Amino acid sequence: MMERVIVIGAGLAGSEAAWQLARRGIPVELREMKPQKMSPAHHTEYFGELVCSNSLRSDQMENAVGLLKEELRRCGSLIMACAGEHRVEAGGALAVDRHAFAAAITEKIRTHPNITVREGEVTEIPPEGQVVIATGPLTSQALSEEVGKLFPDSKYLNFFDAAAPLVTFDSIDMDSAWFASRYDRGTPDYINCPLTQEEYDAFWTELTGAQEAEVHGFEDAGVFEGCMPVEVMARRGRDTLCYGPLKPVGLKDPKTGREPFAVVQLRKDNAQGSVYNMVGFQTHLRFPEQKRVFSMIPALKNAEYVRYGVMHRNTFLDSPRLLDRYYRVRGKERLVFAGQITGVEGYVESTASGCLAAMELARRLEGKPPLNFPRETAMGALALYISDQSVVNFQPMNINFGLIPQLGYRVKGKRNKNAEISRRALEELDKLDLS
Repeated sequence: MMERVIVIGAGLAGSEAAWQLARRGIPVELREMKPQKMSPAHHTEYFGELVCSNSLRSDQMENAVGLLKEELRRCGSLIMACAGEHRVEAGGALAVDRHAFAAAITEKIRTHPNITVREGEVTEIPPEGQVVIATGPLTSQALSEEVGKLFPDSKYLNFFDAAAPLVTFDSIDMDSAWFASRYDRGTPDYINCPLTQEEYDAFWTELTGAQEAEVHGFEDAGVFEGCMPVEVMARRGRDTLCYGPLKPVGLKDPKTGREPFAVVQLRKDNAQGSVYNMVGFQTHLRFPEQKRVFSMIPALKNAEYVRYGVMHRNTFLDSPRLLDRYYRVRGKERLVFAGQITGVEGYVESTASGCLAAMELARRLEGKPPLNFPRETAMGALALYISDQSVVNFQPMNINFGLIPQLGYRVKGKRNKNAEISRRALEELDKLDLS
């Protein structure tokens, strides 16, 4: 008889993982603390509950999350099947009737002959056997402490208080920017985006008056104390940013030979150099406001944001140091993590992590070689991002085309290029044995 797998957590990642294992004939014990104990973010007894929005985002193949959904469908995803059955009209987005969607997931899981549901809070990690931990960003205190015991020599958990926006390298106007480090020390690691005094004044005016996002009730209202948002810094005076993150000292513009009035610096965020971080731009502005105001920086006038700046509390693993590309704990491969606790951001991404982790675990239990989803696929790119040991300041990430290798040939138009990347990804996926 096939070895039993314990899955902890029945959110999107845990439900998907349990389903992928069970449909391959592997017995699963799914442990879920609801309804005996509820987190501050949940309100029903259903599995796979959506708490923030009824939209699973774009369903178009010109969008990376649309590609990720199609890959999941081809992998036999339970979450995508239930979303399709309970879809509501939302233009090009995949939106669902939240209660019907979660009820369908719950019914499928509870009636599957290979899945046994065990209710109640899990306060310790089973000492033996195969375990998938998919407890989300609001993992209970008791289980968080148990997770910490797995990694006694590591800073195992990060608290996602603040993160600056990320932009794709291809979308930066390099005619308006240049590579250099301050005082030309070391290698030219930064992209420098200059502003004249007139440009800075206009930018500062809009930044100080821009709309901030609300703080959700289950987040820590004191989360900003250790890291000041750029808009709050700006409100302390017109010149404050010029002595802080926009300081131009030691940065001569090669076009003029002089220091600009202000400089926004961008730092490479991944080994491939396809994504750059806006240094010092932790922000609590609403996403549309970030795009509107930051696009006033000349080099970023057409910037493509793969992640907007965010400030809220979120618990996640330092995954590049702790997990491999199969979401397994390095050196303790019987333990697998899935969902937002791994640093994937978003409902669809959480589902994808549970799907890939379970498919790989099933193959290992069946004595088969791993699939090794390639980087050209969205699922592979996401898994390789969270396990990339070259990432220094690891932060949660949505799927985006910046994580996927470029084509190597020119395709006219951004939508056409993205559609071609998606076409290539599905070709690569079809080469894999997904059974």
